[in-house]
Amino acid sequence: MSQRVSDGVEFIPRPEKTPASLKAALAVVAADRLPEMAEGQTRAMAGAPEAGSINPIRAFVAHWAAVVEIERVPATAQAYHRANCLANHAATVEECRRHATDVATIYRSAFAAANG
Repeated sequence: MSQRVSDGVEFIPRPEKTPASLKAALAVVAADRLPEMAEGQTRAMAGAPEAGSINPIRAFVAHWAAVVEIERVPATAQAYHRANCLANHAATVEECRRHATDVATIYRSAFAAANG
């Protein structure tokens, strides 16, 4: 990943919305998040019978599709992580709120693109 990528360029193509495809994509763009994904998948699989619905699994797939959508476009990932870092280290509540709004906006946009 030492190659610089310009804005709007995709690091990888958008994967299919299956757990296996999302896991393979995540392994390329954000491998450090694989344990978090595995834990979420375990919770979703356990939650489905409890809920009597596959909605926990659908929510898991939709969330990780959005995460991969953010991470697969370097400019988007950079903006997301920067805003998240600034929100976590803000000096004021107002500053935190402004950066958290940026994080939420980027996530919602990625969610819509990946799940729309």
